[in-house]
Amino acid sequence: MEKHQIKRIKLLPDQIDNCFRGKKISQYAFLIITVVTIVRSLIHVFAPDGGAQSIATIPLDAYSTESAATVILIFSFWGLAQLLMGLVYIGVYVKYKSLIPVMYVLLIIEYAMRIVIGQMKPIVTTGTAPGSVGSWVMVPVCIVLLILSLLPGKAVKQTEA
Repeated sequence: MEKHQIKRIKLLPDQIDNCFRGKKISQYAFLIITVVTIVRSLIHVFAPDGGAQSIATIPLDAYSTESAATVILIFSFWGLAQLLMGLVYIGVYVKYKSLIPVMYVLLIIEYAMRIVIGQMKPIVTTGTAPGSVGSWVMVPVCIVLLILSLLPGKAVKQTEA
C-alpha cells in the first residue's frame, strides 16, 4: 500500500524569500492593493482636509475651526500609518513575496476591525464614505485572495534587478 502524503498549506513559509508559491492572480491583486494603499495614504496626509470632508463626507464646515483641525490632524496621522503599511507592502512585493499570504491576513484584520470599530463608534457624515463601503467589500475579497495565495501555483524565483 502506498501512503499518499497530503501537502499541508502553510501560512508562514519555511523560508522567507522572493518566491511566490500561490496563484499569480493573488500576487497581482496584492500589488493593486498596495498602490491603492499608498495613494489613499498620500491623500490623507496631503489633502487640505485630509480627505475627511471631501471624501469621507464628514461635515467639517459644521465644526468649530479647532474641532475641524483636530479631525484633519487625525486623518493625517491615519494617512501616515497607511503609508508605513504601504511601504511594508512594497518591501514584501519587491523582495519577500513568500510573505504575501501573511499580508492578506493583516489586510483582513484591518478591514474587519474597521467595520467593528465603525459600528462601535459611528460618526455623522453627509453621505456614504467610500471607506465604509470598501471595508465590507475588502474583507471577503481578501479572504478569497488569501486562499488563492495559499493554493499551489507556479513557484517562480524572482530575480533581483
